[in-house]
Amino acid sequence: MKDLPDKALDQIAAYFQALSEPTRLKILNLLREQERSVGELAQLSSYSAANVSRHLSYLAQHGLVERESRGVSVFYRVSDPSIYALCDLVCGNIARRYEQASSDRAVFKPD
Repeated sequence: MKDLPDKALDQIAAYFQALSEPTRLKILNLLREQERSVGELAQLSSYSAANVSRHLSYLAQHGLVERESRGVSVFYRVSDPSIYALCDLVCGNIARRYEQASSDRAVFKPD
């Protein structure tokens, strides 16, 4: 990020903001293996189709998903699969922190 102009930093912040909502993360995870329609995503996520559609629109606006119309259905897919490398990196870091915190707490438990 060294020497990036403010406009680029704004775009980076918006990208991370798109990833900062649990519903959008769940949708991205459901799109990890295959493209899906709004209806499929709503059923799999237990969110309403309107809610899923709103989040997909936000993700598309930030370039994280692409949409393709086929007849009366619209299918969504991840536009850049490298997003999962970033998510896996963050998830791995959080898992390590959680494991460390758990082992730290175990030290103080009475036998």
